[in-house]
Amino acid sequence: MRTWQIERRKRTRHLIELGGLVVKAGIVDLTGDDRAVIYGALLWMADKLQSDQEEHARSLLATKGKQAFDDG
Repeated sequence: MRTWQIERRKRTRHLIELGGLVVKAGIVDLTGDDRAVIYGALLWMADKLQSDQEEHARSLLATKGKQAFDDG
């Protein structure tokens, strides 16, 4: 298998895993699969992580995510 094929498969797997997180979090059901709302929520989170509130937002999100992973 060629290097570009391996890298493409790695990228595809990564994207699928990220999409799985969106589904696992219930975002798809909560938004009625409204892609504009989902994208807007992601942009809002990106804004928070690029603001002067970055440290607080990152800590809050990491804590919530780790707890959710632990809960199962």
